[in-house]
Amino acid sequence: MGEEKRYKRTLVTTALPYANGPVHIGHLAGVYIPADIYVRYLRHKGEDVLMIGGSDEHGVPITIRARKEGVTPQDIVDRYHNIIKKSFEDFGITMDIYSRTTSETHRQVASDFFKTLNEKGEFIQKTTEQYYDEEAKQFLADRYITGKCPHCGNERAYGDQCEACGTSLSALDLIDPKSAISGSKPVLKETTHWYLPLDKHEPWLRKWILEDHKEWRSNVYGQCKSWLDMGLQPRAVSRDLDWGIPVPAKGAEGKVLYVWFDAPIGYISNTKELRPDDWEKWWKDPETRLIHFIGKDNIVFHCIVFPAMLKAHGGYNLPDNVPANEFMNLEGDKISTSRNWAVWLHEYLEDMPGKQDVLRYVLTANAPETKDNDFTWKDYQARNNNELVAILGNFVNRVMVLTHKYFGGKVPEVAAMEAIDNEAIEELRGYKREVDNLLDNFRFRDAQKEAMNMARVGNKYLADTEPWKVAKTDMARVGTILNVSLQITASLATVFEPFLPFTSAKILKQLQKEQMEWGSIGRLDLIEAGHQLGAPELLFEKIEDSVVDAQIAKLEATKAANEKANYTPKPIGETIDFEAFEKLDIRVGLVKECTKVPKADKLLCFKIDDGLGGRTIVSGIAKHYEPEQLVGKRVCFIANLAPRKLKGIESQGMILSAEGADGHLSVVMPDSDVEPGSQVK
Repeated sequence: MGEEKRYKRTLVTTALPYANGPVHIGHLAGVYIPADIYVRYLRHKGEDVLMIGGSDEHGVPITIRARKEGVTPQDIVDRYHNIIKKSFEDFGITMDIYSRTTSETHRQVASDFFKTLNEKGEFIQKTTEQYYDEEAKQFLADRYITGKCPHCGNERAYGDQCEACGTSLSALDLIDPKSAISGSKPVLKETTHWYLPLDKHEPWLRKWILEDHKEWRSNVYGQCKSWLDMGLQPRAVSRDLDWGIPVPAKGAEGKVLYVWFDAPIGYISNTKELRPDDWEKWWKDPETRLIHFIGKDNIVFHCIVFPAMLKAHGGYNLPDNVPANEFMNLEGDKISTSRNWAVWLHEYLEDMPGKQDVLRYVLTANAPETKDNDFTWKDYQARNNNELVAILGNFVNRVMVLTHKYFGGKVPEVAAMEAIDNEAIEELRGYKREVDNLLDNFRFRDAQKEAMNMARVGNKYLADTEPWKVAKTDMARVGTILNVSLQITASLATVFEPFLPFTSAKILKQLQKEQMEWGSIGRLDLIEAGHQLGAPELLFEKIEDSVVDAQIAKLEATKAANEKANYTPKPIGETIDFEAFEKLDIRVGLVKECTKVPKADKLLCFKIDDGLGGRTIVSGIAKHYEPEQLVGKRVCFIANLAPRKLKGIESQGMILSAEGADGHLSVVMPDSDVEPGSQVK
């Protein structure tokens, strides 16, 4: 709190999402909800704050999608910029501006930034060999090169990463590289680029981060230390591409600013677009505090690279804090846009209309603040039903219903405060102080937990005072209890506003009050006696099993489709001669009986009519079929396999099955009712 008072204003930036697809829960949990909570909190306290956002509209992912769809990169960014912007608005993310890096303001600011650094001699030029597509006549970005991963053998690895094993790669690491544009084999060709010599900035970065910012989150501090300890290397700020901001330098034809250099400058250009007359005070006045909200994949850029750019330029503030989150996984698996393994925000609102705050609450409760965390639909359901419905919603609804029942919806007078009343309010104020401390230290998950504890105070107060029983003998006392409960309700509307803005608005509507200032939380004069309340309405509804089961089924269908699309058959086995094949006697048999083998999860025992008196076969397909599914079916089996005992049963053959992309076994069956014992030729 003390450190905060040194500043007159706070500039909050939010990571610029790539405009090559919609946004998902990982984006919301990692960056935009925590940033929104923090900014709403500062605004409530009357502080001067701006929240800056926008779409990152340059870079290879944009051009890849455009090429895939047969449209221009501008078509792609126009489409997704609007989808992303609407998703943020729908979830109550209160940015002061959400602009884009294709704006004219950004083009000018980014070009001028490069020119200043270039004129000051802050860049070096290097000539290196990079892959070039001779058919397409262009240099290839790493994502435009595919080949075999040297680590896991995946044939579809990209030049920057293998998505099968997750290993970061260089295009030069790939075995048998191919151009994703023409399919031809690329050649190495010399090209010259501008580089920011990060090694030159390493000494001051080491002191500034490792000594001056030990208060940063452990995951942020640790990743920065790891990079610094490895030694910083020059990093290219230009690349050979036809989509982006042209490099404003002699000899730079056909080159654009590398997206990592261009994108963070978007924070500056978007501020300038919003506040053309006084943008500099937000970036250059020492009494302005700069906070970056990002995900862990951007830590190095915002803690090392962008500060080096700002310092090299001169005159700019460096970030005071970078409260980066780790990753949010989905049902135990890493969120992946390419695999469609995500909960997309626009689709969520189609399936769960009006439930923005439920998702905000669950994502904050599971926020991956210092380590990766997991979103599951069952946890979503449990937190909604057991916390939002049963604690917050329950308290507010009981207070409203009781006030309408006993006092016609008018706030009753306070007769006399008793110890239990004062104790509840003091406990409420204690939780409020803890919420303040946690929010000031970017601990949003714990802050929300303490806010919910304030609702628990209300529920306990009602349970202890039992106004429905007191109403039989002392209505004046009931009036005091409900007045105190309504003051607690008003405090809850305020303390939950940063976390659950839509719910806060619903509570205020029922109270017939405007939003109150943050410092009013815990006061006993928030709603005056005689004030007419609105009608009671439920804040949340219970979510049934069928609702979340449908969402889980949707994800399972996605997983099955991915496995099928990415299925690569196992390599063909060792070549055998025809005589060896002729030794196999494959027959058709009719399944007369099929039962599970006791104490063996994988085994089924078959009684087969083989046309020759019958036989028993044990097969490991119990996880893929129920016994009754196979009775009466004709199956193919190897008849001359040497018998072997499985779980004490002699198996006289092997039933043939095909293994699909998802590992499911399908029994091989003839498509007509051939006679048992018929040979397979």
